[in-house]
Amino acid sequence: TFALLASGETKGIFQLESSGMRRYIEELQPNKFSDIAAMVALYRPGPMEQIPTFIKAKQGSIPVHYPHPALKEFLKETYGVIVYQEQVLFIVQALAGYSLGQADIFRKAMGKKIAKVMKTQRKNFVEGAERKGIEKKLAEEVFALIEPFAGYAFNKAHSVSYALLAYRGAYLKANYPSEYMTSFLNTYIDNTDKVRLAIAECRHLGIQMLPPDINKSQSGFAIEKIEGNKNSIRFGLAAIKNTSSSAIENILSNRWHEGAFKSIENFCQRANIHSINRKALESLIKVGVFDSLSDQGSLLHSLDRIISFGQMEQKMKTTGQSSMFGGLLNSYPALLLDNPEKIHSTQRLKWERDLLGVYLSSSVLNMLNFKHSTLHTISCGDINADMANMTITIIGMIVSLRQAYTRDNRPFIVATIEDAEGSLEVNVWPRLYESSKALWYEDNILIMKGMLKNRNGGVQLNCQEVYSYQDTNNGGISQSETESEPEQKRKLLTITLSETGNSEKDIEFLHKTIAILQHYPGESNVSLTIIGDEETTCLDMPKITINYCPELVKEIKDLLGVDSLKME
Repeated sequence: TFALLASGETKGIFQLESSGMRRYIEELQPNKFSDIAAMVALYRPGPMEQIPTFIKAKQGSIPVHYPHPALKEFLKETYGVIVYQEQVLFIVQALAGYSLGQADIFRKAMGKKIAKVMKTQRKNFVEGAERKGIEKKLAEEVFALIEPFAGYAFNKAHSVSYALLAYRGAYLKANYPSEYMTSFLNTYIDNTDKVRLAIAECRHLGIQMLPPDINKSQSGFAIEKIEGNKNSIRFGLAAIKNTSSSAIENILSNRWHEGAFKSIENFCQRANIHSINRKALESLIKVGVFDSLSDQGSLLHSLDRIISFGQMEQKMKTTGQSSMFGGLLNSYPALLLDNPEKIHSTQRLKWERDLLGVYLSSSVLNMLNFKHSTLHTISCGDINADMANMTITIIGMIVSLRQAYTRDNRPFIVATIEDAEGSLEVNVWPRLYESSKALWYEDNILIMKGMLKNRNGGVQLNCQEVYSYQDTNNGGISQSETESEPEQKRKLLTITLSETGNSEKDIEFLHKTIAILQHYPGESNVSLTIIGDEETTCLDMPKITINYCPELVKEIKDLLGVDSLKME
């Protein structure tokens, strides 16, 4: 269990599944239960700032520091870091002479963050500490340590309860991964995002996800043995959109009592077609539920005939008559179906996305499981609000596009991008959109680089660069056909500045940047990319040409950051 926790492979585990927590838990390398409880308590606003100190102190890379020797008793378990509400109470009691009741009133008052109340509490705490022989400066330092935690810290019982659930989840995932992931999928069977992430995690764990099948699927996700006695998970019929519980119960009950369905005609004869409406039957066909019985294109083309035959068979059963076609159909099971129509893989992809919420076809998965370590790409499923203002690279397929306009009536687009693990909204602002229009169409696969922004309760990518993706054996990349003049691009230095919201500070950075550029005259061209909350603006600077050299690079990086410039 601790080996799994230390690996950071905690997707799908209560409290430990966010990308930020996975990163921290891997850095921490927990080896005792109290480490998990502390991380659960620390991973929230305020206390989160202390996580690096907590990790370094545990690893021994920095000494464990106690603000006062009297506090060692309370802070030893958490390596000198204040983590729990109880620790706040004990510190106030030990240093300032409060009773535990007074200490809890103190904690609650601080949690309200009212300036006047905070001032009074600080005064009372410092005076109480001085009466116990604590220097005023030290008392103020301890108060400053307590302050961020008072309003946010968990009580220890709460953290331990959460940590116990997390530990049990980690134990099950480490020792019974197929069973754990099957249970997880059934718990969140109605949550498409959770199902998609869980299926991606199954693939990561080497657990094969089998498509829904009329003769093998259960109502929910279920473990199924495959070659080599290895566990796989079969997709559940109840997870398919447009199906009803009564229809699924009817199918499974009939299969349980009479055995596997031998053909689509056999299915129509046995299943109560009245409980399976046209939309449900069509959805089942589209996601491949009947692939083991007949060709998908033929089934869809003959849907009306299949429904009519099924209704006729049910009517015959109700009236006690036998079908005049029964014997003939058993001899010629394909009698109902027309010649097969070819279903394009792109069409099947859309059906899987719409009706399952995930991609199960092997050809689709090969296309969407992008692995490009040299590009340092991340999956859409790993992106969350904690990553705001980070610059990232993703590879994904366009599943929808929406055109919009800026305040000055310039067109831009909002694209929804998907990969095998999730989806993300991407804003393509006017200048980039104008130069890359040919790339933005549904089902196209793109490489996109940009900055993440929190907006409207979600995370969006402000796209700064875009390239077409070429799926070749060596994972090659081809640049957009709209990009030209490679000789000129190799001589262009692009500098990126992000607006801070402080206009005076932004102008100061701009002037400093130009001053550095003017200090290194040469023949290379320069352009500026200015990233704002709503738009990215690119500015050519024809009057400034520079000599691209290590000294210039260092000065720009020192001023604007390591990702602030690029030579093309």
